[in-house]
Amino acid sequence: MSEIRVTTLKDTSGGSSSTTAQIASGRAKAWVNFDGTGAVTIRANFNVNSITDNNTGDYTVNFSTSFSDTNYCVVTGTSGNANSTNGNEFYVSTQIAGPSYNAAFTATGSIRMTYLDGAGINRDVAVLNIAIYR
Repeated sequence: MSEIRVTTLKDTSGGSSSTTAQIASGRAKAWVNFDGTGAVTIRANFNVNSITDNNTGDYTVNFSTSFSDTNYCVVTGTSGNANSTNGNEFYVSTQIAGPSYNAAFTATGSIRMTYLDGAGINRDVAVLNIAIYR
């Protein structure tokens, strides 16, 4: 069996470099930026093939390639709910589909998440960013 040894990988234009140490320690294995208002629209992604809009502020992110287990790290950020309620459109909390963590919504091929405003009411969100590390 052959082996390739390198210290840095770059794309064909010479940019977007990653060291082997960075890759080994865990680059994002999946990420998505999408609009969760109206018809869900994916703006950009890696290893995400679709978003399921389950209900108001309730989405399932479906991975193109499943993970080996559900022991991954989810990082999410939002910017503005659909109708800017409670006077602060940037105050949106993220939960893994319920009032507390629910492992049933974390699968190898997807993760289901809900977004709530300051009053604890589900809200659609205009800009959602989710990254998955493993």
